[in-house]
Amino acid sequence: MPIISSPQDFNVEDLYVDLRPVLDVPLFLKCEGFNFAGSVKLKAAAAMVEAAERDGLLRPGSTIVESSSGNLGIALSIIAADRGYRFLCVTDPRCNPASMRVMRALGAEVLVIGHQDANGGYLASRIEHVRRLCADRSDHIWLNQYANRNNWRAHYTGTAPAIDRRFPDLEVLFVGAGTTGTLMGCARYFREQGRPVTIVAVDAVGSVTFGGIPERRMVPGLGTSARPALVDESYIDDIVHVPETDTIRTVHRLSARGFLFGGSTGTVVSGAARWLAARHAAGGPHPVAVAIAPDLGERYLDSIYDEGWLAEHFPELPAEPEPDLPDDVPARLGAPDAGVLGVRP
Repeated sequence: MPIISSPQDFNVEDLYVDLRPVLDVPLFLKCEGFNFAGSVKLKAAAAMVEAAERDGLLRPGSTIVESSSGNLGIALSIIAADRGYRFLCVTDPRCNPASMRVMRALGAEVLVIGHQDANGGYLASRIEHVRRLCADRSDHIWLNQYANRNNWRAHYTGTAPAIDRRFPDLEVLFVGAGTTGTLMGCARYFREQGRPVTIVAVDAVGSVTFGGIPERRMVPGLGTSARPALVDESYIDDIVHVPETDTIRTVHRLSARGFLFGGSTGTVVSGAARWLAARHAAGGPHPVAVAIAPDLGERYLDSIYDEGWLAEHFPELPAEPEPDLPDDVPARLGAPDAGVLGVRP
C-alpha cells in the first residue's frame, strides 16, 4: 500500500467492473471514484491548480473560485485545504446536499445561485457570478474548468493511457459529457495515438452541449445549459442522449446488485447499453467496450436514491424504482428509441 502525505497523491486507476454478469451488457466500467475526492474530478482539479501555480496565478493568500455542481468542488476543496488556499464554490440548487456538506467540512465556502439562465439551467448564471467575484477581487482566481486546457490534459496523460494499457484491443469508449474534459482528453489521446477506437459521448436529454433542446434536468453531473468551450466534435464519433428516468432506473439496477454508483454513471451505462444493443445483434460478437464511471453513489442518497425526492421530481417512476434498465436496453432486444440514441449514423 502507498504512503502519502497529500490527499491528491492517491487514486485507484485500474479497477473495472465487468457488467456482463451484472446487467447483461457487454461492457467494462472503469471506476474513478476511489480517491479522497470520490470522483474523476480529482485529476482535473490537481492539473488546473498545479498549472495555475506554475504560471504564478495562485500565490499564498489566494482564493480559488470555481463553478461546480459538486464533484469538482469537492476535489478543489481537498486540494485547497492541503495547499493552504481558500476555496469558494459557486453552485446551484441541484447540487447534492451531501456534496455541499463535504465541501463545507473541508473548509470551503459554498454559494448557491438560484437564478436560472436563458436555457432554464443555472450554469450561465453561476459563471456570471464567478466573473463578477473575480473582477472585484484581485486575489480571487477562477480556474474555469469549462475552458481550461489542463482539464482535458489531465485525462490525456492519465485516464486514457491507463485504459489503453489495460485494454490494448479497445474498440469502443463511452464517456459522459459535462465540462467535456474527460471526454476530450480521452478522445484526443486515442486519435493522436492512431488507435481505431470509436468515441461515444453520453449526454443527458435537455443538455445543450451538443446542440440539444434545453429541458429540465434534475440529476447533477452530466449535461450543461451552456456549451463548454472545450468541446471539439471532430474528435467524437457518436453521441447518445439519455433521459433522466433511464439514468435513475439504471443506478437502481446497479445498486440492486451491490454497486452504488452516482447519477453520471447511470447515464453513461444506460447510454452505452442502448448504443451497443442498437449496433450489435444478440448472440453475435461484441466489441471490446469500456465506459467511465465518474463517481460513486453515497452523495446521491438524498436525491436519486431517496423515495421522497423521486416522488417529487419524477412522479412517473414507481415509488420504489424497478431495478431494471429500460425495456429496450438489454443486448437481446432491437433498435432503441430514435429520439434518444445517437445523432450520428
